Amino acid sequence: MNGTPRGFNRFLLGLLGLVLLVLGAAVVALAAVPAAGSWWQGWSAPQLESLRALAARTRLSPTMGSWIWVLAAACLLVVVIVMVAWIANQGKGRTGILLERAGSAEDDGAAGKVVLSCAVAEQALKSALSERTDLASAYVSSWNFRGQASLRVRVLPRQGVAPHEVAGDIGALVESLDRLLGVQVPVLVSIGSGARSRFTKAERVR
Repeated sequence: MNGTPRGFNRFLLGLLGLVLLVLGAAVVALAAVPAAGSWWQGWSAPQLESLRALAARTRLSPTMGSWIWVLAAACLLVVVIVMVAWIANQGKGRTGILLERAGSAEDDGAAGKVVLSCAVAEQALKSALSERTDLASAYVSSWNFRGQASLRVRVLPRQGVAPHEVAGDIGALVESLDRLLGVQVPVLVSIGSGARSRFTKAERVR
């Protein structure tokens, strides 16, 4: 429901994992295989000399360093900007306004508008779900889905609880909420499972 680019994130994580795997295998090979270590020493020494010679030929002035380092710093700055933009793009889609309606002729004629916060619906659903002893946890959040405010309800039933019964009860709560607010709000219900739902016991009232 949110705007997180999951496919792109998986691609980046897979690429990063592959690069780290290759680098780790190369380090192990250099440390464990004498032939690989000898080859690395013979190959890296000329490369370092070529790098030093290139740095000497590209000095900005006799008292300043090479412009190559300036270019490398600029490339690193671009990488940092891209990473910040990537982080800022995660989890987009949250909204805080459930309903916004301006005054009209059908109303009492008063100027202004009515803004209903998403926290009203979130707290109402979460309060109703928190009273259930057959749920290990319940989370309610608001998202902007196709230009409309929507709710996401994620619950973790305890072990042995029928998911279809939980879904039916949540559907009844959502219908009651729609009647209370006077507007139909799209709701995504997610029923999951985890270690917490398997190992926690339902509370009993004696």
